[in-house]
Amino acid sequence: MNRKELAMFDIDKWQEIYSTIRKNKLRTILTGLGVAWGIGMLVILLGSGRGFENGIEGQFDVAKNAIFVWGQRTSMAYKGLQPGRFVQFNNDDVDAIRNNIPELAVVAPRLNLGGSFAVVYEQKSASYEVYGDYPDFFKVRPYSMIQGRYINEKDIQDRRKVAVIGTTVRDVLFGKDENPVGKYIKIRGIPFLVIGVYTMRSTQAEEVMQASKEIFVCNTALQQTFNLVNKIGWFAFVPKQGVPAAGVEQKIKRLLASRHRIHPDDIRAIGSANVEEEYMQVQGLFMIIRSFSWFVSIFTIIAGVIGVGNIMLIVVKERTKEIGIRKALGATPWSIISMILQETIVITTVAGYMGLLASTGIIAGINYLLKKNNAEGGFFANPEVDLTMALTATAVLIIGGALIGMVPATKAAAVDPVVALRDE
Repeated sequence: MNRKELAMFDIDKWQEIYSTIRKNKLRTILTGLGVAWGIGMLVILLGSGRGFENGIEGQFDVAKNAIFVWGQRTSMAYKGLQPGRFVQFNNDDVDAIRNNIPELAVVAPRLNLGGSFAVVYEQKSASYEVYGDYPDFFKVRPYSMIQGRYINEKDIQDRRKVAVIGTTVRDVLFGKDENPVGKYIKIRGIPFLVIGVYTMRSTQAEEVMQASKEIFVCNTALQQTFNLVNKIGWFAFVPKQGVPAAGVEQKIKRLLASRHRIHPDDIRAIGSANVEEEYMQVQGLFMIIRSFSWFVSIFTIIAGVIGVGNIMLIVVKERTKEIGIRKALGATPWSIISMILQETIVITTVAGYMGLLASTGIIAGINYLLKKNNAEGGFFANPEVDLTMALTATAVLIIGGALIGMVPATKAAAVDPVVALRDE
């Protein structure tokens, strides 16, 4: 027995495989379609699932673990105070929270300048929402400065009348080509120095547009200038990395309830929203989608692999006499096994690669159409294919095909030459 007989991938075997496939085109194509369909289903389902994840996550235009807390009206009498009292937060609450709740990475008090008024620059005016903010608020929502700077701690301490405006405010009052930084706008007749222009990073076009119509000013300056001394409208918080938001939320509410003499069981007095809870619910939905995708795809792949095994059993049956002649001429069991295995691996590899290529192309085409049509901000965005995962699945498919190919290969190796030569 020479080295050529021992080689699994010699040229003669490749020619033989090609000849066999060519003689049985329809059978080979149908077998390959089953394999390609399994890989294609896996990639398309996982890519589509990722598209839904990207789309839904794009709906979160705040930090994924943000907490919002605001005052409402009490519903229970407590320490001589009647129900129906409005809970008004103040500046001392800011210091109390920072000193007593070390789990917080961001403490951002906010105050809205309510009422109807116009923001004026020279001869131009328009109505916009004005908020009194602290520097940390930019860590809560995905804002970016495109001109100038944002409010800093020195502005807060000195109560500086400075303003950061959205892009729409800039375009309307100053024009797109004019730099507003260093110029003054009037808010209710009071001049504020524009120190920066911001934009919002989000897939939600409506949210971006709304945010661009807002003006942020120094919180302490807003309080002092517009007779809102010692008032805080609501809070935005972000816990430190690894700290569950739910526990911090309850700790904040207990502290504020104690400071404002609210009954411990009065759940209506202080309102709150926990973004992390919503985000975790969405993550649970994503896990179900991924599990379903893998479930369907794996069983489709298994069906394809079994199909390959069945076809190879038919091949062995059809080539019984040929195998008998090979054994009569001195072919070893391993040479017979390697011949069948090689044909199995070729079919699964080529079909799996074609399925991977086609499904990846489909996902890329969907992504291109979404971007071309500016279909952003919905619940489906930027479908992606995890190439490593897809290649791993293809490799598993090939290995599975090889393993199941061992059944007909072993059967072929066990053929009795005498019986085989008598086979009709």
